[in-house]
Amino acid sequence: MSVGTRSEAAVATLLLASSRRLAKMAGGRKRGPAAPSKLSATLSSIWREKHLILFKAEYTFLVAAMLWVLEIGINVWVIQKVAYTEIDWKAYMDEVEGVINGTYDYTQLKGDTGPLVYPAGFVYIFTALYYITNHGLNIRLGQYVFAGFYLITLLLVFRIYHRTKKVPPYVFFFVCCASYRIHSIFVLRLFNDPVAMMLLFGAVNLFLDAHWTLGCALYSLAVSVKMNVMLFAPGLLFLLLSEFGLIRTLPRLMLCAVIQLLLGLPFLLVNPVGYMSRAFDLGRQFLFKWTVNWRFLPEEIFLSRHFHLALLFAHLTTLIFFALKRWKRPGSSVWALLKDPSERKETAQKLSADQIITVLFTSNFIGMCFCRSLHYQFYVWYFHTLPYLLWSGGVKKLAHLLRVLILGLIELSWNTYPSTTYSSVSLHVCHLIILLCLWFSPTPTSQTESQNKAKRH
Repeated sequence: MSVGTRSEAAVATLLLASSRRLAKMAGGRKRGPAAPSKLSATLSSIWREKHLILFKAEYTFLVAAMLWVLEIGINVWVIQKVAYTEIDWKAYMDEVEGVINGTYDYTQLKGDTGPLVYPAGFVYIFTALYYITNHGLNIRLGQYVFAGFYLITLLLVFRIYHRTKKVPPYVFFFVCCASYRIHSIFVLRLFNDPVAMMLLFGAVNLFLDAHWTLGCALYSLAVSVKMNVMLFAPGLLFLLLSEFGLIRTLPRLMLCAVIQLLLGLPFLLVNPVGYMSRAFDLGRQFLFKWTVNWRFLPEEIFLSRHFHLALLFAHLTTLIFFALKRWKRPGSSVWALLKDPSERKETAQKLSADQIITVLFTSNFIGMCFCRSLHYQFYVWYFHTLPYLLWSGGVKKLAHLLRVLILGLIELSWNTYPSTTYSSVSLHVCHLIILLCLWFSPTPTSQTESQNKAKRH
């Protein structure tokens, strides 16, 4: 080896040793600059994968944040440029005005569109809105309040999708910006359905964070605004039994009941039968002219009690099959759910985010499939859950394009006014496809199983 070569090698060795010493010193004494380096690495990764941002679930937060900011402008534009349509707002104000004037007999409370048929939580929330909007006269302010409800709902929904990471971010465009009907339900119609769903998604987020008792309380508040939230109840009961067993589930069920009792107490003391029969009327008859899902049936069948009983039977049967075959862990007994988790033969495993969301959203969706009638504002009952149900199915043959097509057909069905034979049939076909995908999808793994799988990889 020549002298020059040996010198170069010595210099290289000296530089390497010096760099190692500097690295140790920086690691031991200075950790501050690591944050900018991490941020730079993150930004570099985003730039390198910019063509994949809309397709990789790990970018859910980034895309959702951008769309949420965009939605602020969209809602302001809709409120300012699209004409408000009066449907139920004035009736809501008349109903709560009766309570404000001292009427606590539910059978005496009514508005332009008929009697008050919602539980007591609705009365309290819309009484607050009554005062905020100058006795219901400042409708424009009411629209902005509901725009706030919409943005809160989106935050809660996006957080669910961020936790589960099942849906590619490009789909979120269809969850918010692309739906005319949902914007209409929130800021152009001011229905009570969005308020109930906002509270429901708040409860779901609490369940994901393992705040089950507080989540049950918020869930009960959602039920007190509109009874459709009860469609989530079978799934919630299954999850509570899975997590706590029967004995520890009972106090949470009691909490839900006590909240309903306390909210309804002023009305129960005056006319308990009137309150229960109006606020929780399971046999209420719907008008055929407003149905979205059963337009292809003759009106006499639509109104038939036998048809209603058949739907109820199909609803309960489907729920039972899903609970026995899809929701519970393979090899475990459904009766084991009644035991305390520590006493079960199989190892107790924490519920994962996927399990919680799959059971709750599926429970609600099954109820939607077998509803006696769906009206246009009922779209918000399951709209934000549809992407999860479609993309979490795990049916590989159901391509992305077909999933988007199903979302589009469902949106078209709900935007066809008045509904037609074709729109209602296409809605049922889409529901059937989603239901079959849920049935044939793999069972979601528990939190423990997911962690073990991550360690192996």
